[in-house]
Amino acid sequence: MGKTDEKEMSITGHLEELRRVLIVSVIAIVILAIGSYFFTDKVMAILLSPVTSAGYKPVVTFVTEAFLTKIKLAVFMGFLAALPIILWQLWGFIAPALERPARKYLLFFVLCSFFFFVGGIAFGFFGVYKYGVAFLLKFAGPDLVPMLTLGKYISFTIWFLLPFGIIFELPLASFILGRLGIVSGSFLAKNRKYALLMTVLLSAAITPTPDAITCLLMAGPMYGLFELSVLIVRFTERSLARRKAREEAEEAEAAGEAIAP
Repeated sequence: MGKTDEKEMSITGHLEELRRVLIVSVIAIVILAIGSYFFTDKVMAILLSPVTSAGYKPVVTFVTEAFLTKIKLAVFMGFLAALPIILWQLWGFIAPALERPARKYLLFFVLCSFFFFVGGIAFGFFGVYKYGVAFLLKFAGPDLVPMLTLGKYISFTIWFLLPFGIIFELPLASFILGRLGIVSGSFLAKNRKYALLMTVLLSAAITPTPDAITCLLMAGPMYGLFELSVLIVRFTERSLARRKAREEAEEAEAAGEAIAP
């Protein structure tokens, strides 16, 4: 009975802690979204640049569309700004269940993942999205005028860029998994062909255009990140092996000194 109560209390405590993490994260997003609202015009101008640079202007189809679109963009910006807080809260929730070495690497992951995520979004927009939109607009020709609604365009842009932020976490996640011994370099190397296939399929699903060029613009960096992950894991394995050999040598030397008269 006592063990059951302790287990129930433990589960209840975890749920309460998870609830606290969610509340803090949501509050951080809301507060930073309010602050980000005052910068939505500048950010929206950047996101609209693939359209405006081609000589087109987005339209609104109902009175509140521009206002609601700015709120949507402000929430997205607030999420990006609050990401370090969200990751820190998640680390605080997960860390007690991990061993001390794992806590150290998870903290490193939290501190660096924000920059990888934002870097992935920046690459997705400036390296892929702008070219994809420009390619699509060319299909209109001289006789058709694209009528892009502001709300749908911004929503499409946001949902297009988010996967890039996630994908760019791959090398960092590989480093953490390699340090913990969960993933090996040989395993990743043996599954290169599956990784290449998944990269092409995922790129075809994410890219906004059906042409092969835009798909390759996405697939190339993605597969490059996979190969970088293989190198990172192998380097990590060698580093761990050297450390283990050094520790064994030190232990053997200490044992020899203890036996010596």
